[in-house]
Amino acid sequence: MDMGRESRWEKDAMTVEIVFALVTAVVLAAAVFAVALALALAFDISGSLRKGVLVGGALLGATAGVWRLVRVLLRFDEQRRMGH
Repeated sequence: MDMGRESRWEKDAMTVEIVFALVTAVVLAAAVFAVALALALAFDISGSLRKGVLVGGALLGATAGVWRLVRVLLRFDEQRRMGH
């Protein structure tokens, strides 16, 4: 009977960790893109250079978001396997 409860608790913990990983990944990606946008606006960049800076910011933001997502989930899996 307790195993069922622990299993449910583990599932709930996994769900919370997945949502945490997704939310922090999106926030990090948005922050990286916002920095690129702020640089483009601050230095009054226009034309194709501005587009390049924004595309670069989007790519860096996406990369940072995926990195954060994978890092959080791998850390959670490692802790789960160790029994914490």
